[in-house]
This record gives sequence, structure tokens and C-alpha cells, in this order.
Amino acid sequence: MRNRPVLVFDGDCGFCSTSVRVLEGWLRPRCEIVPSQFADLEALGVRRERAEHEVLWVTPPGTVYGGSDAVAKALLSARGAWPVLGALLLLPPLRQVAHGVYHLIATNRHRLPGGTPECALPGRRP
Repeated sequence: MRNRPVLVFDGDCGFCSTSVRVLEGWLRPRCEIVPSQFADLEALGVRRERAEHEVLWVTPPGTVYGGSDAVAKALLSARGAWPVLGALLLLPPLRQVAHGVYHLIATNRHRLPGGTPECALPGRRP
């Protein structure tokens, strides 16, 4: 069993990679951060299709959180005041709002700063 949670993201996406660099530099979460392309997804209990569609947070016992819940978990593991924001994002109705915002960003990440056509979700390439 792993000792630390793992944050799995799309390493081919410029927007995602930039977001992870910001997360690492400013928030310094207590986790391993691994691009899905280099992660042992089978060992993490994650299907490749899921890893291609959303950021994932995998706990040491193997519970998998995706999308805005994964972002909230990363914030909960961060230093400073960020855990407060993470906790708020898991509470209704903010959880539903966070889910909607995450979906909007994920669907349009190829249009955002740092995004490229490779950032488009599978099946939605421009």
C-alpha cells in the first residue's frame, strides 16, 4: 500500500500541466503528482478512459475521487489556508457548483491559456 495519495493528471495537456505546476509551487500538496501517461493506472485501480477525462485523486487505500472532488482533495492536502477552500468545495451546494465549473473547464481546456488541440478530451478533438 502507498503511504501518500496520488494526483493523476493529463500530462499531454498544456493547460493541465500548467495547472499542476501552479499547484505544486503555490499550494505544495502532500501527495505524489503523476501524469496519467506515466502512472501505473492498473495498480491505482483506475481505468485509462477515466484518467483521460478527469483529474484523479487516489488515496493510499485505493479510493478514487475524480474531477472537482479530486481538486478539493488536493486543496485539503495543501499547506496554508487552502484546506479551508477544499473543505468548502465538498459541501453542498458548492460541490455542485464546483462540479459544473470543473466540467466547463475540462470540456474547454483546449481553448484556455496554455491549451492546445491535444488538450481536447478524447472524442472531442477539434
